[in-house]
Amino acid sequence: MSNNLATTDYVVILLYFIIVSTYGYSIYRKRKKDEHDAKAFFLAEGTLTWWAIGASLIASNISAEQFIGMSGEGFFLGIAVAAYEWIAAIALIIVAVWFIPVYLKNKIYTMPQFLKTRYNESVALIMAVFWLFLYIFVNLTSILYLGAVAINGLTGGDYLHLIMIGLAVFALVISLGGMKVVAYTDVIQVAILIFGGLVTTYIALTVVGEKFGVGADAIAGFKVLMEQAPEHFKMIIPKPTETSTQTEISKYLTFPGLASYAAGIWIINLNYWGCNQYITQRALGADLHTARTGILFAGILKLFMPLIVMLPGIAAFVLYENGHLPQLVGGKDGAYSAVLTFLPTGLKGLSIAALTAAIVASLAGKVNSVSTIFTLDIYSKYFKQNAEQRDLVLIGRLTVFLALVLAVMFTWNDLLGIGGVGGFTYIQKYTGFISPGVFAMFFLGMFWKRTTGLAAIVGVIAGFLLSVFFNEFAPALMGHDTFLYTAYPNGNGGYEIPFHICMGLSFAFTMLIMIAISFGGPKVNPKAFELDAEMFKVKPSTVVLIIITLLIIAALYVKFW
Repeated sequence: MSNNLATTDYVVILLYFIIVSTYGYSIYRKRKKDEHDAKAFFLAEGTLTWWAIGASLIASNISAEQFIGMSGEGFFLGIAVAAYEWIAAIALIIVAVWFIPVYLKNKIYTMPQFLKTRYNESVALIMAVFWLFLYIFVNLTSILYLGAVAINGLTGGDYLHLIMIGLAVFALVISLGGMKVVAYTDVIQVAILIFGGLVTTYIALTVVGEKFGVGADAIAGFKVLMEQAPEHFKMIIPKPTETSTQTEISKYLTFPGLASYAAGIWIINLNYWGCNQYITQRALGADLHTARTGILFAGILKLFMPLIVMLPGIAAFVLYENGHLPQLVGGKDGAYSAVLTFLPTGLKGLSIAALTAAIVASLAGKVNSVSTIFTLDIYSKYFKQNAEQRDLVLIGRLTVFLALVLAVMFTWNDLLGIGGVGGFTYIQKYTGFISPGVFAMFFLGMFWKRTTGLAAIVGVIAGFLLSVFFNEFAPALMGHDTFLYTAYPNGNGGYEIPFHICMGLSFAFTMLIMIAISFGGPKVNPKAFELDAEMFKVKPSTVVLIIITLLIIAALYVKFW
């Protein structure tokens, strides 16, 4: 089936741009009186509702690497990959109840500000520069590249660079309006990406039903998936044995069964959702109850994301294994694009609109965080300490522009080699090495009053070095099977420790190092936060949302264990 778009598809895509642009402009007009208010521009302070916060969190989180990458992992692993989404919902509960009160009580607006307030100026500056490089050269570039490649493939043409520029320009227009415009247009974006994603899943399941003779019925198609690929509907990947195939070992290396739940997946999620400017910025301008409700709303939405980003991959696997998906190219990462070829005229345009919404929302959210960190944590502190509000907003907008220009430049001919490893793997590779140290620094900084600034600096460095050691060198230097880990053949002539276990080991040793160093300081660090039981109390409505989330997760794990 051809990938070429019909007139109806172009009309649908055009309608998407018109709707989002018109809504964004209307929001900008309403806040024009605050146009030169820095807090309004960077944080939309006091103006975001709980549903806008929740929708913006999801829109910023779900991008092309989820649609393409997680569908690919669904093709390879099956439903086990849904743990990233479902454990994220629990992580969001933890962030809402325990992390956000600490941020809001101490009037924290950026993550570097947290580090300066709790530790010292050096820690804050080091991490501000690090986050800027990470967001621009890892996140922005990979989102832009993978998104442009995916949309270019769907159009059936050779418009990669044009699409890349179009995505960057659209994200630029939205971002120049500030956080309120970004957050409220995210409400439209998340509605489009969820609706478009669900339509794609529905079509995929009906195609499965048709190909296997049970009719164009989505429910029947889902039952076929469970019958044809029962191993793809198990949450826990079994530990390899001596008789395991390389494919079975590779699955375990990607997601090491129960061991993952004791280690890496919690560090990934708690660091991402609780210590990440890109995410927490949405809630830092709201009051505590609004922020909590918005975060928990995002958690409930996360429960349904596997329907969109994982299930099409399993459908592609069953179709491919039975000879019904000859158009699949590029291995597992081609699964989502192959499924999209089944969409009829009009719905292809909707699928592109959904992908575009995910990409643009993520780009806009990320570049807004780049702008906030540079302007509030670097420019206003080291370049112009008494800058007026108007100047800060101007610098913020200029930073948005320059960040996107840099992203396009480094993505233009794939200078960073993103296409060689895949966007999803690229992000995981370069953020995963630093996550254990960063999370240890934030966690101890919040909840242990003795933690020192020296321990924080050493912790970040140690976390990175330990991650590199366990991922790259430990099997060769310490052996394949020790009391700490078991390394497995990776199919390329070497041995690897599962990545999640590496993160758990790095985090545990980093915590021990930071605790040991902190014992050399005062019993209570002068910069420690004051915590009290009242700040962690939750309202009955919040308790209800938490219980609903946990019950749904429990039911899902009981069903698919």
